[in-house]
Order: sequence, then C-alpha cells, then structure tokens
Amino acid sequence: MYILVLNSKDFQDLLRETLTNSLRFEDTHMEVGERVKIVITVASLVAATVLVVAEYRRRRQRRKQSSSPSSCYLHSELKPQFGFKRVLADNSYSGFKHLKLDDGSSSIEKPSNCHPYEAEISVLLENPQLEFDFLRGDYSLELSDSYVWVETESQLKELAETLAKEEVFAIDTEQHSLRSFLGFTALIQISTQDEDFLVDTIALHDAMSILRPVFSNPDICKVFHGADNDVLWLQRDFHIYVVNMFDTAKACEVLSKPQRSLAYLLEAVCGVATNKLLQREDWRQRPLSEEMVQYARTDAHYLLYIADKLTTELRQRDTEDSSSPDDKFHFLLEASRRSNMTCLQLYTKESEDFPGNAAASSLIYRHLNGHGDHSSISLDAKELVRELCAWRDLMARIHDESTRYVLSDQAIVALASKQPATTEEIYDSIAQADLATESSPSLSFSVQSPSAVICSHLDDVYQMTQDKLAKLDAILPVVLEKCLGTDGTCPVSVFNYSLLVNFKTKLTTRSAPKQNGHKNNFKQFTRKASRDLFVKKFSCKAPVYHNCRIYANDGRLLCYCDRRKLEWYMNRGLAKLVEEDPPAIMLLFEPKGRPEDEGNDFYIQTKKNICVGCGEGNHYLRYRIIPSCYRVHFPEHLKSHRSHDIVLLCVDCHEVAHAAAERYKKQIATEFGIPLFVRRVLDSKEAQGASSSSVEYESTGDSEDAGVSPLHLRTAAMALLRHGNRMPSSRREELLQTVKMYYGGRDISEEDLERALLIGLSPHERRKFERKKGVSLKHSTEVTHMDKQENSNNDTDANGFVSSVEEHGEEALGGSEKDTNEESSIAADDSGNGLSGGDRAPELNDTQCNGNTLHQQNSKLSLLGHGPHGKQIVEYLLKEHGEDGVRDFCQRWRQVFVDSVHPRHLPGGWNVSHSGRRDFGEFSVYNPTKRLSAG
Repeated sequence: MYILVLNSKDFQDLLRETLTNSLRFEDTHMEVGERVKIVITVASLVAATVLVVAEYRRRRQRRKQSSSPSSCYLHSELKPQFGFKRVLADNSYSGFKHLKLDDGSSSIEKPSNCHPYEAEISVLLENPQLEFDFLRGDYSLELSDSYVWVETESQLKELAETLAKEEVFAIDTEQHSLRSFLGFTALIQISTQDEDFLVDTIALHDAMSILRPVFSNPDICKVFHGADNDVLWLQRDFHIYVVNMFDTAKACEVLSKPQRSLAYLLEAVCGVATNKLLQREDWRQRPLSEEMVQYARTDAHYLLYIADKLTTELRQRDTEDSSSPDDKFHFLLEASRRSNMTCLQLYTKESEDFPGNAAASSLIYRHLNGHGDHSSISLDAKELVRELCAWRDLMARIHDESTRYVLSDQAIVALASKQPATTEEIYDSIAQADLATESSPSLSFSVQSPSAVICSHLDDVYQMTQDKLAKLDAILPVVLEKCLGTDGTCPVSVFNYSLLVNFKTKLTTRSAPKQNGHKNNFKQFTRKASRDLFVKKFSCKAPVYHNCRIYANDGRLLCYCDRRKLEWYMNRGLAKLVEEDPPAIMLLFEPKGRPEDEGNDFYIQTKKNICVGCGEGNHYLRYRIIPSCYRVHFPEHLKSHRSHDIVLLCVDCHEVAHAAAERYKKQIATEFGIPLFVRRVLDSKEAQGASSSSVEYESTGDSEDAGVSPLHLRTAAMALLRHGNRMPSSRREELLQTVKMYYGGRDISEEDLERALLIGLSPHERRKFERKKGVSLKHSTEVTHMDKQENSNNDTDANGFVSSVEEHGEEALGGSEKDTNEESSIAADDSGNGLSGGDRAPELNDTQCNGNTLHQQNSKLSLLGHGPHGKQIVEYLLKEHGEDGVRDFCQRWRQVFVDSVHPRHLPGGWNVSHSGRRDFGEFSVYNPTKRLSAG
C-alpha cells in the first residue's frame, strides 16, 4: 500500500473524513468495544503516516540545503569504479573495441567486430569434446566454511596458476548496474572441485587480464549457468573471452526441463534453497555480508555437480533414443554446440540516432493522451519529454549512473504532464512520482529520490521545463559545457573522458547551432578537462616528503628522509627509534660523512609537499631537473640517492620546465655535435656482409644512399603488414623500396617486415607496442639481439604531456598499464645524504624521465627513434673534463630550470652550484668493495 500526501490541508481533510465514516459505521453495526479497536487502528495508521510525512519533509529540506548549483555530488561521493585506471567500455558514443590478436600469418587486417578466438571456438563446434569429466571421485554436497577471497595481484596470479592445472572449473559473476551507465562486474565466483574463489574485481579491475589465458584455453572446460550475459560482461570489462564452455541452462533447454533457472537446479538436483533476491543487492559493498558471500559461493560451488548430473542425463537420453541413427537427435552434442555458440557472442554498445531518442519515443507512445496508462502527456509536452530524455542520457554518461537512477520514466512523465513552475515543484513532482511506483530507484539499495544528480543539477531541469532552451539540438553542448567547462562542476573520470574529448552526439540529420561561441568554449573546457584528468591520473598519490629525521650516534642531525629509509635501518638493526611522531632514529654506527662536511645543507632542511614554482599544494609531480637520458650514465657516486635535482612541480610549471628542457637538449646536441635522434638505420649484415645482423646509425644523415629513417622504416613496415594486399601497386612498391633500403636493396619477406617494425625499440617499448598493436613478435628474438647495444643507450625523455593529451585524446591516456608516480617510487629520492648506509630500493625507472611516460603510449611518439645521445654526451664530458665537467653540466641544467620556472618555493639549501658527490660507507649497497665481493 502506498500513501500519497499532497499537503497538510489535504491530509487533515482525509483524516477527518476517515474517522467520521468509521464512527458512523460502528454506530450502526458494532459494539462499543469493537468501535474502540477500530479507532485505535485508525489512530495508529495516522501516527505512522505523520511520521512518514515528517521524515519525507526532513529529507527534502536536508537535500535542498545540501544541493548547490555550483557543486556536484561526485566531489564528495567516492564511487569505487572511479579508482579504475583503464576502462574498455567508456560512456562515450563511440563503439567498443574488442581485443585484437594477430598471429602474423596474414597481412589482411581483421574487422573490428571479429571474435579474437573465433578459430578456436569453430574447432570446438566442428569437433566437440564430449568426454566431459566434471568430477573426480566422490563429491560432497555440503558447503564448507572455507573459501579464498582474491583481492591482490599476487593472489590473482596464484589463482591463474591453479586454474591452468584444472581440466574444468565453474564460474559465475555478480554485476552492478544501478550506479553505473554501462554497468560493471563487481565479483567473479570461481569454483574447482576442491576450492571456492571469490575474486574482488573492483580491487583487481586493472589486473584481470591475468585470467585471460585461462579463460581462452580450449583445453579447459568452463561451466556457467545462463552465460549469455556473463560472456559479454567479461569482454566488456576485462577483454576476457571464454573458449570451451558447458552451459547448464543450455542443457536444460535440450532436456526440456520445466524450469531453467539456477535456483530450480539447485533445489531439484542438490536440495539447496537460495534467495535470488540477493542478486539485486549492492555488490559494490566491501566487505560483503555473510549472507551475500554464502549466496555468491552457492551459485558457483554446485555447478560442477549439476553439470555432471545433466551430462549423465543427456547421455542417457542419447541411449534411449530409438530413432534411426541417421535421424537421431544427439542431446549431449546439441547441448555442447549451443554452449559454445554462446562463446561466439560479441559485446556491443547500444547505439541510437540521438541521445535518449529511443526512451523518449517509448514514453511518448505509452503515455500520449493516457494510452495504456493512468498518466498522460499532451502533444505540446512531447518536446519536453525528448529534452528530458536527452538530458538524462548525457547526465548519466557524465556521472556514470544508470538512466533510471538519474531520472525515472515515471518522473519524466510527471514533469511533462504537470510542467511545474518552480524548482520546489520539480523536486516534489519527482519525489511523488518515484514514491508511487515499485520500479523507483528509491526502493533499490535505499537510494533517495530525487537522485543526487537531480539535486546537484536541478537548474538544468528547471530551464527545460520553462522552455529556456528553445531547441533540442542546443541542450547537449550547453549542458556539457556547464558540467565540464571552465567553471564546470563535474569531475572528469576515465568513463566520461572520451565523451568529452570526442564529443559525437550523432547529429547526422540535425545541425547544432554554431552561435554563442559554443565551438570555442568547447575547446576551452576540453583543455581544462584534459588537464584535470591528467592531474588525477599522474600526480603523486601521497605526500612525497615525510620529513622523518636521522641522527648520528652523537646526536647531530644527518638528514630528513621518508619512512622507508628509517625502516631500512631499523630492520637491519643499524638504528634505534628515538621519536615516534614524526619518526626519528639514531644510527648505531659512525656514518661515512656529514652533510655539512660536503657542503650539502640541503639534506638537513625540511621540505614542503608543494610545487617549488608556484606553491600549488593540491597536486604535484616529481620532476628531474637533469634529464634521465644524461643522468642515468653519471658515475654512481654522482647520482645515487641525490634528491637535490628532483623537485615537485604542478602540472602547469611542469609543462613550462619540460618545454625549456627540450629546447636546451637541442642546443646541447648542436653544441656537442651529437644529434638527439637516430637519423638513418641499415642492416649491416646486408650492407657489409657481416656474419650477424646489427643496427648501424648514421648520426648526421649525410649518406643519403645508406639506410633509412627509423620512423619511415617502421611506418612503411606497418602499412605493408596491415594493408599491403589492398593498397595500390604504386604505393605498395614505394613502401617496399623504403624497407629495401634498410636491407641493402634485396627482396624482402614478411619476416623481414616484422623485424623492421621493431628496429630500434627497447625491450620495454617492444612489449608495450605488442600489447597496443597486437603485432606478432615471433621473429623478434633476432631483433632483440640486434638492438641490444642500442637499447642500453636508448633512454628517452618525456614529451609534453597536457598538449599531448589534447592532441591524441584517449589514445594517449587509455591503453596503459602505466602509473608513473606510484607511492612506492614517489619517495625514492627523498633521502639523499652522505650516510654510509640506507641505500635502499632502486630509484624510479630511468625510462620514466621527468616523471612522465606519455610518449610511450602513442605510436607516433614512440617511433621517433631516440638514439644514444645522452650516453655519448656524458662519455665526452668524462673523457675531456672528468667529473668536474659533469658537475658543470649539472649546474647548466639547474640554471635552465631556474630561468624558465622562476621557482619561489625551493627548499632551503637548494642552489645551482650544489655538489652532487657522495661517499659510500660500509653498509651501502653501492660501496665499490661490497659490489666486488658480491660479484
């Protein structure tokens, strides 16, 4: 029963009429005692109603006070999916890109809608494996208390190793769809005959590809029940494709079971009852309740037993079939075939001509003039319905919410039919419409109505109801600019970033208005949103400077450092804790040197976690003042744990500093006559007849007839591998000549193209290129040998990042397993000092120059072919000027940094003429004598 209270006067009249009618009825037909009972019942009902009304008004007032047109609820509500670093299916209007596998056997590029494991599944369909062996020995139907909760990457790898040894295992998934536009997998249940595993796919979202080889292994049977959606969800979220499946629901179809639900099978086959209402629980919550854990385990635990019983029944039906062999229906074969046909399904994102168009057409059809429903909308309100549906669709994408959470269909109909005149009336209309329907999101997971999206952006709905936006075509650009523009309120996430960068609303038959500067404004807030997302993904996630202290055994301060430095000494019994907050230790040995002895007062100063340029404290990145392409080749005692030349910069100052560094690198290349990039490459085996292949570098490019540009070589090889058979013969011959220049003019094979594609790439770049492009590396062993010498010198620096993000959009940010500033490496250089011990974890990977590796995510940038410039510069300095030349070189770079950034917040003790030298004591891992003994 639902109670709808419009206002206090209506409520009082209704109450008075109810009591009067009740008393009249009692006067005629009932005794006084029964009359009292009725009065008490009515009074109780009234009291309960009053409490409901009071609570409704209290919540309404609280939501109105908390909602502000200048702030979005996403700033205060932490959604678990916003922690994902990479999503395969974003909320944009672009299609879904499936995993591409290229075995190198064909130069013809497969279509984007091709199943990556179609060949393997086709083999199973043509030659089905019908000798199913689901159980080994006896099987107990009792569900034990033990299970494995998988929430770390190491646990996931152990699970993959365990499953790889199995012949069969069972799987089920739990989804969450209310608070996400496309939905996401929140839990995967996997059961072998011996163990149950619950995989926390929220915590492990970015690592789930570890399970991909197991799921695609055709030699391992995967048991599902009703897998039609599961296989699509696994593709959507993790690029996991199921190969070789037995679906118990398909077996029920073949056997014509009266019911095909898992609940029916659990009860009929196993005698186990389950509460399917738990399927609608919020599976994002952590930890899961005991009841939810039990439900999740039950769905997968009994599947192997059920599959075994069903296959036995299928075999029995095959035996009992008395038809002639030619006409015989093979039950087990059909169940297997239907199951593996399910594996061939491909996930696709729903598409429509205009955002919200399908929902609007459905609502208009069902409610126009009251057809098929008590509520109705008029012809005049049709445009408002379309506007509300389009707005709802866009807001759901931006906030990563389902459309039914943002604004229910019933609420849209109510707004269109009543057309409220104030924001208060809009609020009440939505709340009353949701209260009066069972499909309201307020009845799922205790979500209040109106939703947080409505409360944060109530003015948008008001503008539409008042017809302030005259044309439907104008809604989306205006709303998007308001939410994500220069004064925007909605945070940018990986789910809506692509929507912003590539704003395609499919206005093929409509022309969006170009007036009011929408185009220019859109570029402005695109840049802002790009910057915001970069800050979110790549800025330091924790304080860099912990300002812990290390004292010598005589009580003199040696340095400030991070907690890991202290733990290194404490774990080895080399120090004792003297203070706890902030932590401080005293060494139990005499250190090799003191900071003041080396003129390094910098290390005994506290440091603030702010940008040294402008003082920004909300975000910052580590920046190497001396680029790593040089620093990595410095002598150990001039670079190890020297944090003087690693500072914190905000995104804006980082961009300025990096641009200046790139300009100065070009100046150094000219000054020393050592170019930044490899100009030409050739295969010396072909050119000189050498016994083994190697890569030759023409640093000046003067010899036009020897070798080819590495960029031209790789792009030509890529084009020939992908499109060679389809391109015009003249263009194909032109590209072939480019590749032949590398191989000395001889005819080339497909293997030669593959080797050419990888020339000059470091092993790290090669692995990333393989993951991104799906290029076969079956011939890369020789290339690895050929490039070994080059790769030792191939240390590249980052290209500009914010501008790169804008130019390449999601291509620059989306497809990576990178994270340049994880906390484990943020503090790696916060402890440089003259101590004899404490040289702990290695520094940040030297390929991550200036705290940024975005250039490695874009094929064009990675094809530039950086050469051994840095190593040659350092070798020249050491040969001609010794270590003094290196120190002078460092001072030049510091001056470039100061002149470009004009830092106002440098730590005390920082100076351009700083000496970077240090000595290593007996406990240092860099001590030369210790290294010799270890070797």
